[in-house]
Amino acid sequence: MSVFSEYKKEIMDAAHNDRIRLALSRAIGTYRKNRNNALEKFPHTIKMAEEVREMKMKAIGMMEELAQQACEAIESNKGKAYIARTADDALKIIDDLVGKDKLIVKAKSMTSEEIGVREHLEEQGNEVFETDLGEFIIQKLGQKPMHILSPSIHVPKEDVAELFSKITGEDIPSDDIEMMVATARKLLREKFFEAHVGMSGANVVAADTGTLFLIENEGNIRLATGAPPVHIALVGMEKLVPTLNDAYKVSEVTWRYANYTVPSYVSMISGPSKTGDIEKVITYGAHGPKEFHVIFLDDGRTKLADDPILRQILYCLRCGACLYECPVFALTAGHFGDKYFAGVGAVWAATISQDKEKAASIAYTCLTCGRCKEKCPVEIDTPEMIVELRRQMAADELSS
Repeated sequence: MSVFSEYKKEIMDAAHNDRIRLALSRAIGTYRKNRNNALEKFPHTIKMAEEVREMKMKAIGMMEELAQQACEAIESNKGKAYIARTADDALKIIDDLVGKDKLIVKAKSMTSEEIGVREHLEEQGNEVFETDLGEFIIQKLGQKPMHILSPSIHVPKEDVAELFSKITGEDIPSDDIEMMVATARKLLREKFFEAHVGMSGANVVAADTGTLFLIENEGNIRLATGAPPVHIALVGMEKLVPTLNDAYKVSEVTWRYANYTVPSYVSMISGPSKTGDIEKVITYGAHGPKEFHVIFLDDGRTKLADDPILRQILYCLRCGACLYECPVFALTAGHFGDKYFAGVGAVWAATISQDKEKAASIAYTCLTCGRCKEKCPVEIDTPEMIVELRRQMAADELSS
């Protein structure tokens, strides 16, 4: 069966799946209410989003310079930093750092999903636990994420109760979400402290200080990056901005459009754990990790930045606002996409994953209705990118 045939079957099956429609209808309504509340309470965010768009436009053209600057800053603070040109390069660096037969706790990261980090580590004989609740649910179901922020958005609470009841042998009521969350906490709690390695991504990175910003609500990222002796972060180069002040602004805009007035936690990590409490002698490895490694992934991003239209995809803050507005996504969840979803997923599939057939399938499913652009904090013009992508694919077909 061709890639297109498989995609067509998958998306049509999803469109007729009552469980997906039920879960999505609940989530979309809640998201819109929360986002509107956040923007009404903090209206300056809308103006700040305009600043962030200008900032990202400039930063994308400076990714090489910013990555080098961030590496120097991290190294000066006793961390280790790397620039990986390809997915294979990144996986090789991770292999060298992790080794085999290790226990790894992992925070949610679309960049690690992009290059298949968890699956790769498991093939090397390591045991990997996704610690984000949604990712943990997806991992245990043996499915793929269906949203960049809410990976289990397509799974209704009834299915979560059934899954956790099966894992624990306890009877978990389908209407008791608090008990489901408590069950996940119980299953994962000790893993943070037993793990050899903690892994994360980053929402944004300040190049001048090498500081990673990680936005969350669950607290799992703090545990995954703070409890194990080694912290490895994999970050797409498009997440770099010039200064610490720039990174603050990107963070605030991201969490407001992601539907939060303020998140429970914003972690800023610039190096390994250290203390100077004994005669002011700086010593590394206090209560947190002794080792801090940051891998900046190119994987086609610097080349993509040269395209005057498709480069817009690199402005993306990963807030997820576009997905909640997409009429096709509302019926199919992440089946409308690849590793990234909806119309923007077509651009990632074509340029980063280099899966032209999958990219074409997604691009010609997109309605180019523009609802995504209206809600995007940095005004990414997905319809314009889709039309350009179709044009490029048609031109490639004619020339082949």
